[in-house]
Amino acid sequence: MTETVSGSATRGKGARKGLRMERVHTTAGVHPYDEVRWERRDVVMTNWRDGSVNFEQRGVEFPDFWSVNAANIVTTKYFRGAVGTPQREQSLKQLVDRVVGVYTRTGRENGYFATDEDAEIFDHELKYALIHQIFSFNSPVWFNVGTSSPQQVSACFILAVDDTMESILEWYKEEGLIFKGGSGSGVNLSRIRSSKELLSSGGTASGPVSFMRGADASAGTIKSGGATRRAAKMVVLDVDHPDVEEFIETKAREEDKIRALRDAGYDMDLGGKDITSVQYQNANNSVRVSDEYMRAVEAGGKFGLRSRTTGEVISEVDAKDLFHKMAKAAWECADPGIQYDDTINDWHTTPETGRITASNPCSEYVHLDNSSCNLASINLLKFLQDDGSFDVRRFVKITELIITAMDISITFADFPTEKIAETTRAYRQLGIGYANLGALLMATGHAYDSPGGQAVAAAITSLMTGVSYRRSAELAGVVGPYDGYARNAEPHKRVMRKHAAANDDLRTVGIMDRTIHTEATKQWAQCLKLGEKNGYRNAQASLLAPTGTIGLMMDCDTTGIEPDLALVKFKKLVGGGSMQIVNQTVPRALRKLGYQEEQVEAIVAYIAEHGHVVDAPGLKQEHYEVFDCAMGERAIAPMGHVRMMAAVQPFLSGAISKTVNLPESATVEDIEQVYMEGWKLGLKALAVYRDNCKVGQPLSIAKKDAKETAAEAPAPAAVAEAPRPTRKRLPKQRPSITTSFSVGGAEGYMTASSYPDDGLGEVFLKMSKQGSTLAGVMDAFSVAISIGLQHGVPLETYVSKFVNMRFDPAGMTDDPDIRLAASVMDYIFRRLALDYLPYDERVALGILSAAERAAQQRGEDPASLQEVVDPATLQEVVDPESLAQSAPVEQPRPAAAPKPVTIEPASRPGTTLESHQARTADDAPLCMTCGTKMRPAGSCYVCEGCGSTSGCS
Repeated sequence: MTETVSGSATRGKGARKGLRMERVHTTAGVHPYDEVRWERRDVVMTNWRDGSVNFEQRGVEFPDFWSVNAANIVTTKYFRGAVGTPQREQSLKQLVDRVVGVYTRTGRENGYFATDEDAEIFDHELKYALIHQIFSFNSPVWFNVGTSSPQQVSACFILAVDDTMESILEWYKEEGLIFKGGSGSGVNLSRIRSSKELLSSGGTASGPVSFMRGADASAGTIKSGGATRRAAKMVVLDVDHPDVEEFIETKAREEDKIRALRDAGYDMDLGGKDITSVQYQNANNSVRVSDEYMRAVEAGGKFGLRSRTTGEVISEVDAKDLFHKMAKAAWECADPGIQYDDTINDWHTTPETGRITASNPCSEYVHLDNSSCNLASINLLKFLQDDGSFDVRRFVKITELIITAMDISITFADFPTEKIAETTRAYRQLGIGYANLGALLMATGHAYDSPGGQAVAAAITSLMTGVSYRRSAELAGVVGPYDGYARNAEPHKRVMRKHAAANDDLRTVGIMDRTIHTEATKQWAQCLKLGEKNGYRNAQASLLAPTGTIGLMMDCDTTGIEPDLALVKFKKLVGGGSMQIVNQTVPRALRKLGYQEEQVEAIVAYIAEHGHVVDAPGLKQEHYEVFDCAMGERAIAPMGHVRMMAAVQPFLSGAISKTVNLPESATVEDIEQVYMEGWKLGLKALAVYRDNCKVGQPLSIAKKDAKETAAEAPAPAAVAEAPRPTRKRLPKQRPSITTSFSVGGAEGYMTASSYPDDGLGEVFLKMSKQGSTLAGVMDAFSVAISIGLQHGVPLETYVSKFVNMRFDPAGMTDDPDIRLAASVMDYIFRRLALDYLPYDERVALGILSAAERAAQQRGEDPASLQEVVDPATLQEVVDPESLAQSAPVEQPRPAAAPKPVTIEPASRPGTTLESHQARTADDAPLCMTCGTKMRPAGSCYVCEGCGSTSGCS
């Protein structure tokens, strides 16, 4: 795509050097849009609570190879202008033209290109790469560039707070401005004196943890004000701060409070009306540890906590005990994470300007205070060729193009504060990264946690950063190095040599990584040579972001550096609904491993049914590891995630947004080991998450369980033998309700019969053809439940046991009162509760109708909506002795929502219809916008339904 020339081209008042551009994807005289087949689509998004339409734009234009999901996200998130007006964007062409036009024009005006022809090539290559999903800029670029809004291009910010009230209040204000723009920020509060120190007036200081409350409330308020994403922030405290123990335990104490309030019946779901009473929930917390401290932990020695005003040691702690408290708090609530201060600053390119003290919310951007970084991520799977090789040349060229564009963006960008603008323009920090690594490794037959997989990832990362800094040196020769380079030239060049030395130490395993590494070695040699001559245009070049929304925009299977989440994916379909299919990387990997087509089909069908590869027909056990995922039957071990991070960290300017997932059974000592190994392996930052460690989640409900019911019942009389329950049979004629339902695309019927005078006594379920296994299981289940009801088992007991039970099929239903169900059983017993249990009992179980929920939101008493239904008005003759043979007669439910459109699955083996909410992390929150279950993306979450994220990028 590009190369630098020593010649010049005349522009303006004199001659200058400029970049000469090379066509790689495009053809002279042909616009890239003309080589794509475009089609019109309708984008309609509905509210998961009541089915109402909350977004509608018809006739939007996208390439025919873009998925429905990607088109929906771009239309709803990135198209500008009021819907329904002529100003509204309606084509991907308009969006890309708006953004790329500013980049090309700014490059021309500021001497980046040798000739106008080179500017046109840059314009065409950039447009081609974007519409073909080869890479994407971060979200603020799509939000703001080319609009009347400030041209904010950065997603990541780092602020600074001094030990004065004026500085603390300015921090609140600056964070608010950043959150308003849809970005995230981080800050280190260690300059604020501790609660153990005196103020100049003689009083005792409040300490940083106290001031965190105000910032947390501010973030929560702005988040609820309708921004495009939840406020994302990071708070860091140094390990030698006297208040570090209070900081460590802050969120764990709040998690205990959440449990207590939940058990008392308060709504502590994420987004619930009572969760706002709990503090510190809007930030990620991290402790910044030094090598001195970590060595003290290893030795079991003491460690001094220092006054922030004098620097003197004012108390000592047991280093190992403090480390245990850190791990215990993370075990309880996933906070705090850990940042390795000396490692971060050892790789710092501008130490003469200042130390690195903090990071952005996801910990991948680590650089100077009061600075920002714009991100862009490459879709790695786009470089995997049909023969299974990695297209090294195209990867080099696309990296050059992206770095050039990202640097141009700093030239025209606007910033939320003057301090940030000054630092960013002086140091020009960039954050190129990638997505789809997990899919690339699987498709090429590499296990994620293996020397081969780690070598491929390391080689690609080294090549990306080597090309980025080589291009930065070329840009420095054309438009000059960054303003702060002169005072930091030696340390910057030292870090470049460290990267190159790490590349020399990289040990390759196979042909693929060896080829990439060979090119990386050449690029680092050119980088050092050009840097010595020209300096560098950018103080930072690369990092690995979570790639949440933009990963969906590029139709990536995996985000950032993450492995695949699961072997089964959900594909959204035109007209609504979604299809569950085995990941297309799976058959690609099987073919790469040498399996014949018949074997591939059999294995794919097995995976579709079971969700994993264990005991798949014909699959060799030594190949199981290739299909290991972040979750499921064969989940990657926690240290496998750490080893992958360690493999790529030496080749990144910044750090890595990634959470190390641990099973619920993990111990505090397991987390201590992860934190210790992260330090030994040279990571810059690390965060952990233990399954189910947080209770303030959307699916956590306060319910009355069997123990509580038993505690309220009177004690039985002391008798020699407890009386046996007797069966109360239903009469030959009894009232009944027949309900047709659809859960995640699976349809069925339920007939519920009741005693004429008192309560439910029989349930019949039908979900498949007579004689099938599923039909037999449902018949048997129906008989068991019916006999239990007739022997006096209370319905609420069944409801408490089966509600929230999780298995496939799951997802969206056609019932307006129950829009989402975790399984068919979850739906059935919620429906039975709504039909047969009184309001007070349903409240205790957390089950309300749509009308009752709406009344609550209006501040009305839902109990006033209750009406007594006379079961005698619904008559049906059912023979209790022939449950297994009787056929249901559908009695349509009044006011039922229209059933969603369902589409028959393709003929591909193993495809089934199912909602795309299933098979995601159990603890992932529901999307605040559309209600879809979110999925992990780095240390954040992303909604596959509408693209909303819980963090940066």
